[in-house]
Amino acid sequence: MKTRRKTVLAVILLSTALFAEGGFAETGTPAKELDQNYKFSISTTWHTFLNFEPEETNIQMYEFHFGYNVTEKDKLKIKFATWKLFEPLGIQMWDPHILQASEYYPGRLLEYGIGLGYQRTLWKGLFAAIEILPLKQTYLNADGDKIKDGFRLYTSYHIGYDIPLFNNRVYIAPQIHCNYWPIMTEAPEGFQEREDREWSKNYFLFEPNIHIGVRF
Repeated sequence: MKTRRKTVLAVILLSTALFAEGGFAETGTPAKELDQNYKFSISTTWHTFLNFEPEETNIQMYEFHFGYNVTEKDKLKIKFATWKLFEPLGIQMWDPHILQASEYYPGRLLEYGIGLGYQRTLWKGLFAAIEILPLKQTYLNADGDKIKDGFRLYTSYHIGYDIPLFNNRVYIAPQIHCNYWPIMTEAPEGFQEREDREWSKNYFLFEPNIHIGVRF
């Protein structure tokens, strides 16, 4: 998607600017120690603020996380996400077929679900995380009418860095994740034909992202 390419640049620029200032923790305290001040967090991804593209390629993506710090290094999360796809998720960011009209669905695929995640702090603000998200699917034709329902089991594997701001009340977390869906039910005719093409996989590698959150 276009937003994936925009996010690559944003992650690089944001990380460079913050680390160059030496201000990734305003108090100079490592993020894992600051995390002891707050048990809960609410966050979203920067994709939530990018839903202003042309209708043809606007995936209307919204994603929110509610986190609970079990220990200073371990966080459990509940995740809600929804998006409206116009092409298969499994076309890699560097593949020349991505964002080509020939790969677009003959309609839209609406997906939404609630899942769980686990995050582990590895060193200072560096963390690894895994998220599992069962997704209800609704296939829509070009007029927006429902064709059929489906299901996808969506998982993602993250590595990122937590950058605390404003005495750790706010944080920004640039990250890279790989996405894999081991289960996806058969799609309607036209949709399935595009899913079955050689360059459409059941995974997406090295997706850049930025999470923005508040702790309390």
